[in-house]
Amino acid sequence: MTFFSTARLSVLVPALLLAGCAGLVADPGPDDVAFVVIGEEGAATARLITAAATCPPLLVDNRALPMRVRVAKSAIPARPDQAHTPASSAMLVCEAPIAAGSVTASVAGQSLPVPKAAPARIVVIGDTGCRLKGKEAQDCNDPAAFPFARVAASAAGFRPDLVIHVGDYHYREDPCPAGRPGCAGSPYGYGFDAWAADFFTPARKLFAAAPWVLARGNHESCTRAGQGWWRYLDPRPYQAGRDCDAPANDAVGEHSDPYAVPLGAGAQLIVFDTANTTHKGLPATDPRRAAYADSYRKIAQLARGAAYNIGVDHHPLFAFGANRDGKTGEVTLFGGDKGLLDAFGDVDPGYLPASVSMLLSGHVHLWEQLSFSSRHPTQFVAGFSGTAEDIVPLPATLPPGTSPAPGAIVAHMSSWIDGFGFMTMERTGPDAWLVRVHDRDGLERNRCKVVGRKSQCELGQVH
Repeated sequence: MTFFSTARLSVLVPALLLAGCAGLVADPGPDDVAFVVIGEEGAATARLITAAATCPPLLVDNRALPMRVRVAKSAIPARPDQAHTPASSAMLVCEAPIAAGSVTASVAGQSLPVPKAAPARIVVIGDTGCRLKGKEAQDCNDPAAFPFARVAASAAGFRPDLVIHVGDYHYREDPCPAGRPGCAGSPYGYGFDAWAADFFTPARKLFAAAPWVLARGNHESCTRAGQGWWRYLDPRPYQAGRDCDAPANDAVGEHSDPYAVPLGAGAQLIVFDTANTTHKGLPATDPRRAAYADSYRKIAQLARGAAYNIGVDHHPLFAFGANRDGKTGEVTLFGGDKGLLDAFGDVDPGYLPASVSMLLSGHVHLWEQLSFSSRHPTQFVAGFSGTAEDIVPLPATLPPGTSPAPGAIVAHMSSWIDGFGFMTMERTGPDAWLVRVHDRDGLERNRCKVVGRKSQCELGQVH
């Protein structure tokens, strides 16, 4: 007769239970993807997008926990205004919470990163998909032209505690133009297949490296890839009617409230949804203006919860982009998003609460840093991680009086145009960070010091 110690039984019983559970579900398929998303108050949720018929258990610290169905197995239905969208794979979306303090987690044979109470090493990426829109076509089949997988692998090598994506995940909206081998055969439209090619497949190594905080971009608005946003990425519970399926419900589906993610030691992120703003500005009669003004008030309320606040959204408030006239060659600068400046400015002429010291954004396809002698927060733009880059250079020295937002007086500025990569943040004090800019291979191209709301970089321009 063989006897087992209590300690050994405590290991064997969970293993046997898991073996039994595993027999009830299909093995993970090649398109299945697992990751951890961080939501309100730092709550961590394991997500699995799978072709299987049922949700497998989540294993946390050798305990098998049931995953709930977030979205039943289905294909994303084509909206009436997206009739050109081809049929796509039917996928099941599963989720389960990962408790704070957990040590290990895995699902369907894939290891998952567990959250840290005080993440000190952060990766920031944005604007990661491959552009297929009308006549604008990126060579999605060419890793040099669409290097997001390389960027993600290099960022994973940084061994981050947290990944922040500042929005715009999905870009493959239209078919590859005929006769263009660089993107021939690419999936397109708003179903899972295009989402997988654009984001889930190339991000795999970075999914395995750290949990993610996810900001919503304008490419995830209801009239674009909003259905996938709500099904796959939004950190809150899925709600039918708020899923962008029916245009009649877009007023609900286009907006969500801000939330805070603690970083420990008196700091937090405040993540806010700007998907439905417009650079053209918002008239006083536009209901979006009141909705974003309400977002400002909620941001201000959340900001009272920490001494040091970092805003995370898609649209910059305090940054520049550049356009070149095709006929004259003249370069003109544009500033922060006019719709948000209109709405936030109705509440606060400074546009963000004084206790917000840094803003992380994307949308403009470059890397950029600005710091101000006025009370505005330092702004970083990290929209340079995969989609076709902006190539019109920003000036090394701004013309006198040039400002990205009324009242914002630029003290320091740095930029990198036409270079793919990722940004990292290493915490060096309660209100201090070392920011590094890396190219697609992980090589450092610039570094900046942040103290409070001020920042300065070693290089004014990366070449």
